[in-house]
Amino acid sequence: MRRLDSAKAGFEAAFAALLDRAPESSPEVAARSAEIVEAIRLRGDAALVEYTARFDRRTLAGAAELELPKAALKAAWDGLAPELKQALEAAAARIRAYAERQKIAEWSFEDEHGNTLGQRVTALDRAGLYVPGGKAAYPSSVLMNAIPAKVAGVGELVMVTPTPGGEANATVLAAAHLAGVDRVFTIGGAQAVAALAYGTATVPAVDKIFGPGNAYVAAAKRLVFGRVGIDAIAGPSEILVICDGQTDPAWIAMDLFSQAEHDEDAQSILLSPDAAFLDAVQAALDARIAELPRAEIARAALRERGALVRVRDLAEAAALANRVAAEHLELSVAEPEALLPLIRHAGAIFLGRHTPEAFGDYCAGPNHVLPTSRAARFSNPLGVYEFQKRSSLIRCTPSGAKPLAVIAGALADAEGLQAHAASARDRS
Repeated sequence: MRRLDSAKAGFEAAFAALLDRAPESSPEVAARSAEIVEAIRLRGDAALVEYTARFDRRTLAGAAELELPKAALKAAWDGLAPELKQALEAAAARIRAYAERQKIAEWSFEDEHGNTLGQRVTALDRAGLYVPGGKAAYPSSVLMNAIPAKVAGVGELVMVTPTPGGEANATVLAAAHLAGVDRVFTIGGAQAVAALAYGTATVPAVDKIFGPGNAYVAAAKRLVFGRVGIDAIAGPSEILVICDGQTDPAWIAMDLFSQAEHDEDAQSILLSPDAAFLDAVQAALDARIAELPRAEIARAALRERGALVRVRDLAEAAALANRVAAEHLELSVAEPEALLPLIRHAGAIFLGRHTPEAFGDYCAGPNHVLPTSRAARFSNPLGVYEFQKRSSLIRCTPSGAKPLAVIAGALADAEGLQAHAASARDRS
């Protein structure tokens, strides 16, 4: 991993380069995704079957074969090993307990004129969940997306997941059963996103699409945004660790690996005022990387995107962390609560030496779908609120309408909107 020192010349330029990670879409990917999306919009099921046969190497008699019966989800659940069932159930219970506390409340109040103002909350009618398939299969993501949707009261949850060669990931299907997913279609890529956005004779159109995918999925989500809502455009995984030098360096090394093993573009950064500790972490990284089945991926990520950064003190570490606005931030220090007030931007914050990011990925309770690529400066973790909508409520009494008519009439006149002014004054 590269070494940086905030006290040395050239640090600002090197650190800024480290943060230059905005999600990109190549012109080729964008153009190909646009072609696929348009084909699905115009030709529906026929195009969906063609693309699924081409990209997933499947022979299909028709689009009806793309939907999995609920019995298949139940069979996948029944076939799981008992210990995996227990782990999924325990994780689901913790995710649900956290999500239940996130519901947006309805409220109202009466103003000084007797008018009632308030907020009504309703859930999405239908949400779409994209779940990667093949080698990148994450049952934990099924739970993290589907459970908040169900807690929010979404009317119907439609999941899409590719099955290359016709092979479905049994644990993903089992997680869908456990989380209460309503319908599952074995489709992926830009074509799946387009099917969810526009609907076909077989796949119902949804109101909002959730879940990560490859570059084609991300490009398709950009294209259909406005027709439907989307959660976000996910970038590579990230972890930033602030450590005072007192945590076991082997622990920190594995925490850095926990994101680096995702893919070559993942980012792992450690900030510490202790240079000897940074040396110890580097030694632990070198010693422990051989333990990883995905060692080559992790090695590439650490080489290209990783950094061990010496800072002057923990206050400077917090300031740099706010610039990174990382997806995952570990405060591996003696008094994390004392450092916490200095942190403004992070997707999820893990407090203390015994709270690794991996707990958040699977079972702590808060959602693991988090803003990446510095988006924590302006966006939030996935939660129940993303599956709910707010409507404003306004009810005026005959007497309460009179003072509002005066105000609205004056402002409408100033804007040159006479119908607005007359509509308001009619109630006076």
